[in-house]
Amino acid sequence: MKLSFSTLGCPDWSYNEIFSVVSDLGYDGIEIRGIADEIYAPRISVFAPDVIENTKSKLKQAGIAIPILTTAAYLVENPDLAASEFEVKDYVLLAQKLGVPYVRVLAEKTPDPVSSDHNLEAIAERYGVLCDFAKPFGVTVLTETNGFLADSSQMAKLMEMVARENMGVIWDIHHPYRYYGEDPETTVSRIGRYIKHVHVKDSVVGRNGKLTYMLTGYGDIPVAEAVKSLNDIGYDGFYSYEWVKRWSRELAEPGVAFYQYINYMRDLSC
Repeated sequence: MKLSFSTLGCPDWSYNEIFSVVSDLGYDGIEIRGIADEIYAPRISVFAPDVIENTKSKLKQAGIAIPILTTAAYLVENPDLAASEFEVKDYVLLAQKLGVPYVRVLAEKTPDPVSSDHNLEAIAERYGVLCDFAKPFGVTVLTETNGFLADSSQMAKLMEMVARENMGVIWDIHHPYRYYGEDPETTVSRIGRYIKHVHVKDSVVGRNGKLTYMLTGYGDIPVAEAVKSLNDIGYDGFYSYEWVKRWSRELAEPGVAFYQYINYMRDLSC
């Protein structure tokens, strides 16, 4: 089992602090979604042209991968679609320089499905253009079970429409279960062959209907069942912890969350 965490979980840490914690706790990778005050990966200082080779060398020596660069770009009801497309392309160029295999683009902006635009043909066309751009650079563009695409039947239709070699799915195991009541076995049966990367987070919903994110295993998201379903199809990608502290500052400190997550996941792999 390959484990990483998204840098969303440690918005106040420097790159050196992140690198040290990954090394000390025995993580296999770092998912890049901003570092400290810079959320846009191509502007992060350790990826600047004059130091990027040194950054890559230190990661290689430590046996640490960057499995994915995670954009904020989205393709549905976007008032500036051109800016999102530029962002994905900018990230693809950085991914090629870093040797990172995946870049994320969202269909819908929000985790919970709120859009009235379910025009899969239009989304497939936009997504396909980005995949075509990325292909010569050896990068695969992944889209996430997010918004209405957390309905895995919709995601499966999108994948069938796009039909590119360098496309795929990030399965955020939280969203199909929380918003569509899908059990992991159902999700994997529909889109398992497309899953290249996995986001893990846990939550509960209170009597007032409010969603609260929890440390892994303390909520009711079926994380263990998701891992089993993926094991059954031979999944060998990363399980990346998405502790959304950048957006929810009341959450536990990253040192606590990252330590608890890696131990929980290691127990599952025993």
